[in-house]
Amino acid sequence: MSETIVLDRDIPIVDAHHHLWDDARSKYMFDDYYADINGSGHNIVASLYADCRSMYRASGPAEFRPVGEVEFARGCAAIGASGQYGPTRICAGIVGHADLLLGDRVAAVLERQVEAGGGRFHGIRHILATDPDVLQQAPPDILEDGRFRDGFARLQDLGLAFDAWLYHPQLDEFARFAAGFPRVPIILNHIGGLIGIGRFASRKGEAFAQWKASLGTLARLPNISIKLGALTMPVFGMGLEEGKPHGYETVAARIRPLIETCIEIFGTRRCIFESNFPVNRDICSYGDIWNAYKHIVRDCSRDEKLDLFGENALRIYGVDRAFID
Repeated sequence: MSETIVLDRDIPIVDAHHHLWDDARSKYMFDDYYADINGSGHNIVASLYADCRSMYRASGPAEFRPVGEVEFARGCAAIGASGQYGPTRICAGIVGHADLLLGDRVAAVLERQVEAGGGRFHGIRHILATDPDVLQQAPPDILEDGRFRDGFARLQDLGLAFDAWLYHPQLDEFARFAAGFPRVPIILNHIGGLIGIGRFASRKGEAFAQWKASLGTLARLPNISIKLGALTMPVFGMGLEEGKPHGYETVAARIRPLIETCIEIFGTRRCIFESNFPVNRDICSYGDIWNAYKHIVRDCSRDEKLDLFGENALRIYGVDRAFID
């Protein structure tokens, strides 16, 4: 971290979106994560694990294999609860994955995940992101699929949240879809996926205006919140993906307009900061990413900072404070 500076050292942070994995991508397990936390100097009190297709079961019915990721995250939570690696209670909340295209049949998978989570499982992420200029990960018509809608309704039945990772040209369609599920807490991942590459590389002003207007539409739905982070990923076109890790002031200067716009639209009670580690690890250190966020919101009140850096995540996901205190 730049010159070991730690801004607002005492502010408690709940890292609302991180991954753990050991596969072809790389290895980033609980000891790696703790090394980043403990070396940062920030007051990271807890974390929320986010689905990354890690540690799925190797056998059994395909629809139940994602239960293995919840079991894995709960095991990491037990390691954190021991205190052996530091005071941070990692994986205090867990967001897994279930295939909502199973329709009504996904209920059995969700129920198994609730059981596997031992009180820590709070919802799923089913990636919706698809765009011709970006790696397409989801069928382009997924929100129109009746099976997906039926599966989404099971989240409402079970009181579970939905993490939505999609790109900004999809936001208006998603707003129409989400309006039909007012009781499902929906958390937009990574500021709603503002694309800054491909056809938008030379039309960033136009893309920004479209993204901002779409966020305004979504913000009218009181059950929707937004995660602030991941902006060093190449898809955002921030120009931070090349070279050695960048210091917090450089990162803050690049991402400030997007962060401030989200807070302006959703308010400080529906915005949640995230590290998105280890995805951003080669571009900005763990300490500097939190410094960048703190630098951007330095004029907020202490209560607003407490909400942005931790309280909102706990409240919106419904994390049991017994797993933290």
